[in-house]
Amino acid sequence: MEAALIIFALMVLFTFLGLGVYATVKVVQATKRGVDRTITQARRTVEDTTLRAKSFGQVGVAGALAQLRLDLRTSMRATQQALQDGVRTDASLQESIALFERLNAHGRELDDELKRLEQDPDRGRIAERLPDLRERTAKIKQAADSLRWAARDRAQRFAQDDLSTLSEQIEVESDALRDWAREPVDDLAAAAAAWDAAQANGPAAGPAAGPAAGPAAGASPGAEQSRAALNPAAPAPQYPWQKTRRPESTT
Repeated sequence: MEAALIIFALMVLFTFLGLGVYATVKVVQATKRGVDRTITQARRTVEDTTLRAKSFGQVGVAGALAQLRLDLRTSMRATQQALQDGVRTDASLQESIALFERLNAHGRELDDELKRLEQDPDRGRIAERLPDLRERTAKIKQAADSLRWAARDRAQRFAQDDLSTLSEQIEVESDALRDWAREPVDDLAAAAAAWDAAQANGPAAGPAAGPAAGPAAGASPGAEQSRAALNPAAPAPQYPWQKTRRPESTT
């Protein structure tokens, strides 16, 4: 019995140790990913700032290469951000993201080539290749811009349709609220008119019904009193504005 308890305690201990190690590994991995992401963003910012400075401060081949890289990276990054933001609410953008990944591969290849050419000392040969490099950059940039603006136009159209539908629903609800607010007043006015009509017709009907309801000829007073005792009085009329009577307590 004691051996079984010891084994069970060891199993529980090892389970907690395993969970602790697993949680520690996950925290370390998440921290590492966060640090890597921060380093990548910082490196990207520094590189973009350097390219911007080269494009403005240098002339000739070096400035042209820096401008091409800057235009390419700016367009690709903006398109990637737009698609990632849009797919959270529109799952149909998954296909657009797949196309962008293929385009992104061409963009990275061109960016690496431009980066290598920046270090190449043969400026004459690079100048000969500049028209082709500009054409490739323009194609990739145009495709990325087309995807980005299409995603933005789609999101804007959906937002406008949703706003129109919401406005129509609010108008219908507002009309219903106004009708509901007038309904009790209309019912009260109708009830008051009906009561006034009943009051006006009551006294006129009373005298006419008197002779017909009077005692029959030759009937004794005792018989009349017996009939009156057997027939209870009619309940008083109730009106919509009166409160409901509470039953009397039996205790």
